[in-house]
Amino acid sequence: MNHKDQLFEGSPFTVGDFQFDERVAGVFPDMINRSVPGYAWLIPMIGLLARRYAQAGSHIYDLGCSLGAATFAMCHAVNQAGVRFVAVDNSVAMVVRLRQLLAVNQTLPIELRQEDICQTPIEDASVTVLNLTLQFVQPRQRQRLLTTIARGTRPGGVVLLTEKIRFNNPVEQSMQTDWHHDFKRAQGYSELEIASKRNALERVLQPDTHQQHLARLRAAGWGKAARWFQAFNFVSYLAVR
Repeated sequence: MNHKDQLFEGSPFTVGDFQFDERVAGVFPDMINRSVPGYAWLIPMIGLLARRYAQAGSHIYDLGCSLGAATFAMCHAVNQAGVRFVAVDNSVAMVVRLRQLLAVNQTLPIELRQEDICQTPIEDASVTVLNLTLQFVQPRQRQRLLTTIARGTRPGGVVLLTEKIRFNNPVEQSMQTDWHHDFKRAQGYSELEIASKRNALERVLQPDTHQQHLARLRAAGWGKAARWFQAFNFVSYLAVR
């Protein structure tokens, strides 16, 4: 059962670093929908884009799959023959819960792996999704990860990358932060919860700028890249191999 996110009602000075543990896994659907503007719209659009770019007989990867929202959306949308879906997450709590969901959907061609996505071999891919994932990877590992994905992707295949970004201009950064916090207030989060979660994420979620993302994709060997979605400081990119 999924519950309402009330994990950050305590003092912001007593909350430790954010972790994808059992407590977070238990409230994750509520947390992500109330924290990321446009998330409920984003997931079906990932499915729609996967349908367009999926190639018959290929692999589709969801790296940092959490509870599999993007995996399920793609699995139900893609109609190419012989496609295999690979869902990967390093959180034991997330994988345990997702395995339970898969147990009642046994006909879906989904392989679930509990491992570090930086160690996942990418083979014969046509679509790879990193949905709010790269921001939790150590910055020094990000370039290598995107290069590995590119090398394992068929010509014409894509990577779908959704990230919380930061802005070089301090005025714009302040405005975007204020707007994001307004969104959270509108979802029922208190000032204390907003401050607590921000403190918990500070050393764990390390965002990049729009320019850094595009430069990294180019350096990794991706061709055309486009920003197809933005809601305040959350942005989605699609890059073609």
